[in-house]
Amino acid sequence: MTKLPLPITTERLTLRQFTPDDLDDLYAYQSLPEVARYLYRPPLTREQCVESLTRRAADPAWAEDGDDLVIAVCRTGEATVIGEVVLKLASTRARQTEIGWIFNPAYGGRGYATEAALAVASLAFAELGTHRLFARLDALNTGSANVCDRLGMRQEARLIESHLDGDRWGTECVYATLSHEWKANRSQTTAKPLEMESA
Repeated sequence: MTKLPLPITTERLTLRQFTPDDLDDLYAYQSLPEVARYLYRPPLTREQCVESLTRRAADPAWAEDGDDLVIAVCRTGEATVIGEVVLKLASTRARQTEIGWIFNPAYGGRGYATEAALAVASLAFAELGTHRLFARLDALNTGSANVCDRLGMRQEARLIESHLDGDRWGTECVYATLSHEWKANRSQTTAKPLEMESA
């Protein structure tokens, strides 16, 4: 099992492990059609959120291809979960990690996704030994594309009509950055460094 340095605090957010008490918050955004539309799946039912929380609240594994870490995002000083950031171990041997994020639209437009994704990307490179971090998103998902840009990721691929979402063909974009590029970009920024706290 991987022991994560959680919670992680940023300027405005606390990132922590999910608990069973987060059911109402998780269901509040995972049940929305506008959230599910770019995930190529239907909105989750409450029962599916219960099952998801059971897995999320367990100690995470990070050893084999397909293992993932799902981290809850809260505003500092508040218990309400406003979204999540996910890391998925795509290739153990090549140290390839996929990153993704899902946020409650009620908290959109405030930079929370970028702030949380930045913290989790730093975790991937500093703690999990990631060589290449990448994100896959629907070409229509301009909000997530903007987050990728703010993270310093470049668009590496545009896969035309590579997914079928109901009766709509979706075009997938792949963004990525490498460990040495991430470190170089972080050393050039004058932003306040992220503070990590151990639980």
